Amino acid sequence: MKLSHLAETLIGSEIVKLGNAISERVKNGERIYNFTIGDFDPKIFPIPQELENEIIEAYKSHYTNYPPADGIPELRSAVSGFIKDWEGIEYNNSEILIAAGGRPLIYTIFKTIVDKGDKVIYATPSWNNNHYTHMTEAVHCMIEATPENNFMPLAADIAPHVAGATLICLCSPQNPTGTTLPKEELEKICDLVLEENKRRAEGEKKLFVMYDQMYWTLTYGDTQHYNPVSVRPEMKEYTIFVDGISKVFAATGVRVGWSLGPAFIIGKMKAILSHLGAWSPMAEQKATAKYLLQKENVQKYLVHFKAEVEERLRRIYEGFINLKNQGFPVDAVSPQAAIYLTIKFELLGKTVSGGKTLETQADVTDYLLSEAKLAVVPFYAFGADRQSPWYRLSVGTCKKEEIDEMLGKLKEALSKLQ
Repeated sequence: MKLSHLAETLIGSEIVKLGNAISERVKNGERIYNFTIGDFDPKIFPIPQELENEIIEAYKSHYTNYPPADGIPELRSAVSGFIKDWEGIEYNNSEILIAAGGRPLIYTIFKTIVDKGDKVIYATPSWNNNHYTHMTEAVHCMIEATPENNFMPLAADIAPHVAGATLICLCSPQNPTGTTLPKEELEKICDLVLEENKRRAEGEKKLFVMYDQMYWTLTYGDTQHYNPVSVRPEMKEYTIFVDGISKVFAATGVRVGWSLGPAFIIGKMKAILSHLGAWSPMAEQKATAKYLLQKENVQKYLVHFKAEVEERLRRIYEGFINLKNQGFPVDAVSPQAAIYLTIKFELLGKTVSGGKTLETQADVTDYLLSEAKLAVVPFYAFGADRQSPWYRLSVGTCKKEEIDEMLGKLKEALSKLQ
């Protein structure tokens, strides 16, 4: 039966496909080390107790009706204060839009700015930019980021494509890589945008930046987070942020996200969002508004939360480097931010017992799942080349006591290959 062009052509999620395969194995009694999901196990990483208390209290107070289309005023004010205190950038209530997490915000950004046939610039690997570009029937301008640059796009990569482009999609810290944009590179990218917009005639559509910073509080070691408006204040006119509590407070299911941007864009996004109805629930908005003002509790939570995530990332990273030093064909990028570790398996052409050769990266992924019981997401699920040997490993559901066990099982599986 014929359906819409979008329905017929939209690619399903590779992550969901892998997740289904994992679920089947678990149902059959297999022990799987599942590092695929960009989410948290609430038993390991619960939301802040104070936030939970506020949510319960909000429901007890019967805040169960529709919220305003752009979010309750007290939450937008709390977000304004939170961003000013932590990032030093100022946005008023008319420049803030609340939604049920980042996805509806990204969708409304695309639908507000991008027309069919417009050029959208994004790097691969990156989370879902390819799908949102497809949904808006825009022209894909993909930049293949490299491990030499920690899988982040360079201004030099973007520069040849800015003429005629409508949107640049940036994410830092990056999903899936857990790496960040250096300040100097972000400054160069911002300068490209500012120069391009000066060249454009009055009435011509400007070049905008969507800046996804969902993981910006989760940086480790000497890594620092930067944003376009901090490094170039003039970028406030051309930047739309995607942000929220999903990752900063391990609150993915609470569904409170926000965009910051020029009031005229936020207003149009609000209109589109009102038709989607993808509002953050009223009770959760009330609770988040109160929690964001609790600076001491926020600070206390983040210190502990970040330490727990970083310990897992570093232990697994060190385990991979140890395997590499033993001669196994693996590698990893030193963790910088987020809940992800970038790892590498150069196993193409290797032979498994029974004589089968690992001919594709999908074969490698399946071998890791079958023999090492290790489930990780290949970068091709994020738009990279199908034969890319790189993977995302997420520690959001990782139990520390299983790390050495997982690494031992992986070593056994690698040792079987010829």
